[in-house]
Amino acid sequence: MDRLGETPLPPYIKEQLPDKGRYQTIYARERGSAAAPTAGLHFTTTLMDTLKAKGVNFAFVTLHVGLGTFRPVSVDDVTQHVMHREYYSISQPAADIINATKKRGNKVVAVGTTSIRTLESTSKNGLIEAQSGWTDIFIYPGYKFKVIDAIVTNFHLPKSTLLMLISAFAGKEHVLNAYKEAVEHDYRFFSFGDAMFIY
Repeated sequence: MDRLGETPLPPYIKEQLPDKGRYQTIYARERGSAAAPTAGLHFTTTLMDTLKAKGVNFAFVTLHVGLGTFRPVSVDDVTQHVMHREYYSISQPAADIINATKKRGNKVVAVGTTSIRTLESTSKNGLIEAQSGWTDIFIYPGYKFKVIDAIVTNFHLPKSTLLMLISAFAGKEHVLNAYKEAVEHDYRFFSFGDAMFIY
């Protein structure tokens, strides 16, 4: 795969990357995704060490991003959109860290929409269960979040399920205001773009 395969890229990136490492998070371990979890690209070893020194705990989950993540919503009634399925996995140590965080009353910050979909797919009564399987959860405005308290995410494509997901969390008006501000101040969008912290 390393010798013959090509890095799967979103449709708006037209050329293969000369450095494949630029499209990989520093903490990725599992093969299987058709796209990078791009919010994680903002994290460096130095940043993670700094956060750990300040008492931030990290729990790593897996969601193999499918090609459907690039498919726009093409129906007027979002409840009629058929969401793609993606494989996820949460280990017992990761579930324990997340559950202990919730029980202490601390905040769970999801890095990226893949993490959100994984955590919200496996939650029962606000706690996480260690498991693996397939999810087709479609989160759009009106959804009641059970686990996450904040999000680190990039700026997403219009009419995408990802944009709907963050709108479900922050509210459509707040998201549109953030995007307007981002455009006015020349923020970078999409995979290699800037990120925002939503809480």
